[in-house]
Amino acid sequence: MTDLPEPTHPCQPPSPGANPPLIVFDGVCVFCSGFVQVVIRLDRKSRFRFATAQSPFGEALFRKHGLPTDSYETNLVLIGGAAFTRLESFVAVMAELGWPWRAARMLLILPRPLRDWLYDRIAKNRYALFGRKDSCEIPSAELRGRLIG
Repeated sequence: MTDLPEPTHPCQPPSPGANPPLIVFDGVCVFCSGFVQVVIRLDRKSRFRFATAQSPFGEALFRKHGLPTDSYETNLVLIGGAAFTRLESFVAVMAELGWPWRAARMLLILPRPLRDWLYDRIAKNRYALFGRKDSCEIPSAELRGRLIG
């Protein structure tokens, strides 16, 4: 990750060997921000870190993984050096949270084209369905402590 900008938030990521799970999400999307809040509540070990896709760090990660930076229709999840997008990112996060959330792996029995189609329907309509903020909101104290970039 040498081509990525250094995180600008005082919360520095753990040492490179630690490699904590990271969720890069659309910070103006109400649905995406809500997902982050759910993960914070369920992540009892506080392992997940977060970055908004609109931050220089998040944007650089999107570019590095070949994702567009003019619209953020997926979140990017990095776990153990592997990158996940679309529905697979949701499943990867839930699996990391342990039981019973790990049962979300059942979604992977759906054929990829169907999973992608379902995900795309929600992603393309998320602002209309759930709303959009004018800017990234001021994060809660708990999120601030886990926000990178």
